[in-house]
Amino acid sequence: MPDISQRGQQMPPSPIRKLVPFAEAAKKKGIKVFHLNIGQPDIETPPAILDAVRKTDIKVLEYSHSAGNESYRRKLVNYYKKAGINISYDQIIITTGGSEAIMFGFFTCLNPGDEIIIPEPFYANYNGFAVAAGVNIVPITARIENGFALPPIEDFEKLITAKTKAIIICSPNNPTGYLYSREEMEALKNICLRYDLYLFSDEAYREFCYPPSAEGGQGGEYISAMHLQGLEQHVVLMDTISKRYSACGARMGALVTKNKTVYDAAMKFAQARLSPPGLAQILGEAAVDLPDHYFDSPKAEYMARRDLLVKRLNAMPGVFCPNPGGAFYAMAKLPIDDSDKFCQWLLESFSYNNQTVMLAPATGFYGTKGLGKNEVRLAYVLNLDSINAAMDCLEKALEQYPGRVEKNLVTGVSAAI
Repeated sequence: MPDISQRGQQMPPSPIRKLVPFAEAAKKKGIKVFHLNIGQPDIETPPAILDAVRKTDIKVLEYSHSAGNESYRRKLVNYYKKAGINISYDQIIITTGGSEAIMFGFFTCLNPGDEIIIPEPFYANYNGFAVAAGVNIVPITARIENGFALPPIEDFEKLITAKTKAIIICSPNNPTGYLYSREEMEALKNICLRYDLYLFSDEAYREFCYPPSAEGGQGGEYISAMHLQGLEQHVVLMDTISKRYSACGARMGALVTKNKTVYDAAMKFAQARLSPPGLAQILGEAAVDLPDHYFDSPKAEYMARRDLLVKRLNAMPGVFCPNPGGAFYAMAKLPIDDSDKFCQWLLESFSYNNQTVMLAPATGFYGTKGLGKNEVRLAYVLNLDSINAAMDCLEKALEQYPGRVEKNLVTGVSAAI
């Protein structure tokens, strides 16, 4: 039998979805599973944008322009203008989700064997995109102790080689919820200019930036890579409507750049896949027409969920969770020996009131082997009652988990109990 390709062998499984069989088995046993493992919002998709698809009068569902319908791109110009991003419609390529925008960026700007520096923990699918493009991820570690702030720029410089071609960031961040400050973004601008690097900016969670909670912690103003004056020719913005409008299944995103050479090259990849989805573009265009106050309600809801989740986690013995500044994710350090084992144990061997919780082990979000062993990502995409019930489960689970680890506050040495 023929072998599969090296690329196929190297493609990593999703750390977010790999525990699905265990969750399905738990449900078959009658156990309710609270899904905090994946960023699938439970906020209702705006009815107006679904109605736009239902009511469309299409006789033939044709290909669109490879860059997307001009009417949609022209509307997006006004959307971005409200975010302080001034572009023209011919600097936008509509993509099949943010995933295709990332792929187009990698394919267009990087050669096989090139290196891209990424602060870790990072969105796990960057690994898969890098394998597909034949490029190498070089992680630089952000620390939970300071809320996953951008590592010092001097540490970036230590990693730059002749093969380094780009830095990629996600702000607000998935999986940490960290929101990069203007000072951090300016520091990234300076290093990209100094070493002539691309800055790929994943801005899927732009609308969800929060002030610090009552518990304190990080928060603040959204700063786009496209706000950085003087870096225009280096920036490739990757975007999606998935989280913004709770429309993950639409698979509608965008690649945005002012660099005409990059745009023209990306267009060739866009042409090779013919066009983005037609019905989803109708939905996306209707989404731009939503009133500005549409985001007030989901943003307030996510803030309330964040505050509850962080408060509950930090009240548990041995748990630390920094306050996220945006998106709808939090990373927490738990008193456990192995996050992969713990997350599987939650589904296989534990229940409380016939309920359990599904989390994402943080190991899959790190590029450095061995990191994230005592961390998990939680997506606060469930309502407040469900978050409370999930935290009840987690608190009981940490009391019962056979691999619980306690750290001696005097010696700093961890020991299983």
